[in-house]
Amino acid sequence: MKDDRTLDRLVGKLTLEQKVRLLTGATTWRTAGEADIGLREMVMSDGPAGVRGEAWDERRPSALLPSASALGALWDEDLVEELGGLLAAEAARKGVDVVLAPTLNLHRTPLGGRHFECFSEDPELTGRTGAALIRGIQAHGVGATAKHYVANDSETDRLTVDVRASERTLREVYLAPFEAAVEAGVWLVMAGYNAVDGVTMTASPLLREPLKGEWGFDGVVVSDWAALRSTGEPARAALDLAMPGPQSPWGPALVRAVKDGVVPEEAVDDKVRRLLRLADRVGAFAPRRRIPVRGAHETRALLRRAAAAGSVLLSNSGVLPLDPAKLATVAVIGAHAAAPRTQGGGSAGVFPSEVVTPLAGIRARLRGRARVVHAPGPPLGVPAAPLDTGRCSDPRSGAPGVLLRVLDDEGRELFAEHRFSGRQLEPDLPPGAHTVEISARLRPQRAGEWSFGVGGFGRLTLTVDGRTVLDGTFPRETDDPAVVHVSPPVHTARVVLTSKRPVHVVARRELVPGCGRATVVTAAPPDPDAASALAAAVEAARDADAAIVVVGTTEHDETEGYDRTGLSLGGHQDALVRAVAAVNPRTVVVVNSGGPVEMPWREEVGALLLAWFPGQEAGAGLADVLFGLAEPGGRLPTTWGASLADAPVTRTRPAGGRLDYAEGLHIGHRAWLRAGRAPAFWFGHGLGYTTWEYETVDAPTKVAAGAAFTVRVRLRNSGTRAGREVVQVYLARPGSAVERPVRWFAGYAAVRAEAGRTVTAVVEVPARALRHWSQEERAWCTEPGPYRLMVGRSAGDPRWAGTVTVERRPVTG
Repeated sequence: MKDDRTLDRLVGKLTLEQKVRLLTGATTWRTAGEADIGLREMVMSDGPAGVRGEAWDERRPSALLPSASALGALWDEDLVEELGGLLAAEAARKGVDVVLAPTLNLHRTPLGGRHFECFSEDPELTGRTGAALIRGIQAHGVGATAKHYVANDSETDRLTVDVRASERTLREVYLAPFEAAVEAGVWLVMAGYNAVDGVTMTASPLLREPLKGEWGFDGVVVSDWAALRSTGEPARAALDLAMPGPQSPWGPALVRAVKDGVVPEEAVDDKVRRLLRLADRVGAFAPRRRIPVRGAHETRALLRRAAAAGSVLLSNSGVLPLDPAKLATVAVIGAHAAAPRTQGGGSAGVFPSEVVTPLAGIRARLRGRARVVHAPGPPLGVPAAPLDTGRCSDPRSGAPGVLLRVLDDEGRELFAEHRFSGRQLEPDLPPGAHTVEISARLRPQRAGEWSFGVGGFGRLTLTVDGRTVLDGTFPRETDDPAVVHVSPPVHTARVVLTSKRPVHVVARRELVPGCGRATVVTAAPPDPDAASALAAAVEAARDADAAIVVVGTTEHDETEGYDRTGLSLGGHQDALVRAVAAVNPRTVVVVNSGGPVEMPWREEVGALLLAWFPGQEAGAGLADVLFGLAEPGGRLPTTWGASLADAPVTRTRPAGGRLDYAEGLHIGHRAWLRAGRAPAFWFGHGLGYTTWEYETVDAPTKVAAGAAFTVRVRLRNSGTRAGREVVQVYLARPGSAVERPVRWFAGYAAVRAEAGRTVTAVVEVPARALRHWSQEERAWCTEPGPYRLMVGRSAGDPRWAGTVTVERRPVTG
């Protein structure tokens, strides 16, 4: 590794223009190289669900991990670190130097649209989980990026929202996971779009203090993509790298600012030095390093294990695990069973090589043992999906998929290629490109009134068998890059198809400067009758030995760029669950969502399992849990309320451009405790397939201020099979001189034991669990006196309580 003296020597070899060129991306995903110092370009890629690479191309698939909320549910830092290693291997396979993960923002409210991309509601759990992922990624010479610094916890007006929070709230809650990331040695931190206390994050003083100063962060602060909006203030502040490029407010404008004395050249030198340090860490001063590429079987096995380990068994009346030997017929019910949601929407999306659906996983497990019947139930009532290989063919080659063409202003073909999907986000644009065209020969599954759509901005046209069904001009109404470049609005038309004869669908989008090039073509058959579909599902459940109902959210509920407006499951899903449970007491409900949903039927079903967005091995991991090959190992990283109306903190919409974090320290389980309300399921809750008795707790009665301490909990597996338990420690400070949560999470340890065996969980409680930020002293303080110490299975289920007294002076003897 290059020392600081060597880095300074390299900086000294560069002209001002060369230095500044390094501080803006060379492309959307690459930094600039500099031959004079032997520096190659560095490649970045979105995470955290997988490593997409430089292009949105469904022909170049990626390993798809469970969502970040599912990783937060693991409560298993070793497994998270192993998954970080998988991300590093995927980065190496894709030629990527920096993965834009982990996301360390918090589940402040259940309505956060990007819940799935964040680990938890709690700063301690988020910090520990994020640190583990960082260690796993960077152990292989790939950079990790802690994002989005800071208080970027909702999506409404996310480009401009000004978050207002007290210094103590920022320090103890929202900055805490980033501090843990710096302690873990993270190489990059991403500054968010939002402002905090009136200053946009790319120019915020928080980048200097506490990030680079107090915490000693020596890496690169990179802007979120297109978050940089001015030249001088971010340059004088602690932002180091503007992405994407090559166009940005830096470049020639920053050179002029330095020459005019507006920005000190020393500030530029520090930024370049940090960038070169990153380049050294990822090996960008040498040919690209070879990291062992994981085999497909090894990758799938890890992802299958992670899907099972993160699943949370919320309730169980002795129904799970199912015994295949006692099953003749199993009804698998719900649209999500055959088409699950495996990842959230937005810029973090990847294209998996294949997805094991719940239906496929269950069928594979029961093949030769039991009959599996699928009933999709009522339609979900969501917009049509993009064209795909399952129902379309390229009209030119006949191969499954679509034909993508780029035309000039006279309609002449400039470029054409076969693609697999009607969702093309980055079509190649040769010189003279004027129009993007996607065409396909669609094989209708049935006759009736179909819905066709085309998405994008500018003039859009759509023809079906030569008949124009949509022709209009649709201006861009947002600057949000996730909407412009990833999920443009789709405009639809209805067409009656009188037979199952294939039809020729052609969609065109005229390109408009500043409006991206993403083009989407969709098609959907007429919805089946909801009542008949519900009746068929009930009939299938009535005749089965067990019914497995898979329900969940859709890409229109949970996605980047939008917050949720409610938590209820749409598409008649609540009615479906209730109707099935009424005719079959052995009904298992599997919830396929990235964040909380309302489950008004939760006490009516035999078992309730939360699968999250489980990644590409969704069905395989689920089947392992359902049939007892694996234990549902997860615990809730977020409190789930019975209804949105019960939730103490729900506000995501700014008023006058400001979003006040008026709840202060009290989010998640802290807010529920403060409000005196009982949720449906507490933070930390999760059942296994065995039972546990907490026998003894060994904890100190006195600790020194500023010192960590250890809690040892002996427990016995009192059930009939091996299992895993997550022992959790919470603290409280009744009568504190400063405002405190009713109780707060302080640490955990997971243990495993065979049936009938005892085991000791050793929970290390860090010194930070006892401290608070003093705004008067601008420092961390630890209040002396007695603290309530609680050990339990969740934030709402303490099994033991005692007292630990913090001494002003070190405890001896």
